[in-house]
Amino acid sequence: MPHSQNSAPSDSRLGVRLARGASPWLLPTVATAALSLVRSRRSGAAKAVAVPATALAAGMLWFFRDPEREIAQGRVISPADGVVQSIMPWKDGRTRVAIFMSPLNVHVNRAPLAGTVTSVEHIPGGFVPAFNKESENNERVVWHFDTELGDIEMVQIAGAVARRIVPYVPQGTKVEQGERIGLIRFGSRVDIYLPEGIEVDVEVGQKTVAGVTRIDRG
Repeated sequence: MPHSQNSAPSDSRLGVRLARGASPWLLPTVATAALSLVRSRRSGAAKAVAVPATALAAGMLWFFRDPEREIAQGRVISPADGVVQSIMPWKDGRTRVAIFMSPLNVHVNRAPLAGTVTSVEHIPGGFVPAFNKESENNERVVWHFDTELGDIEMVQIAGAVARRIVPYVPQGTKVEQGERIGLIRFGSRVDIYLPEGIEVDVEVGQKTVAGVTRIDRG
């Protein structure tokens, strides 16, 4: 059953798994940590490597966590964990809500509405910090969904650390609201464009939880 629009569920109660697309980073790190721990029994040099390697592996496990969520009710829910960076009216009448994702946030993004993925377009670009104005030219993946509100655009934007965006579903896929649709490795920014006439129910600086925080007012 869906629950209240802005309350975050307990990850320990619902369970946590690792994000798809994490293995190219995670497996070598965990393997290095495990190997250095085994060798540290016989080698002082390996022992010196084991401590930072194990800490890095633990950090990677945390960064790539993918907690289960109870999906909230609402026409439009947050596609990303993070903080609302800006809310801007667009010339075509839409409103852009930009959500900044730090490296400490969950990196898995979710569908803001139920519908059909009509387009998934990768656009090459730079890798400046996502909070910088120049990030408008960063590498990105632009999504379009055919929904009950019409066309909804969502953009995953890479940042200074995030160098890879991993879409989970292809064009033509029907998705449920809150379904996992992609990963930005090590955070960055996700923009969602609300159609004309849809009021925003979040504020700049407000924390958001993917699949839980309601974006629109209704």
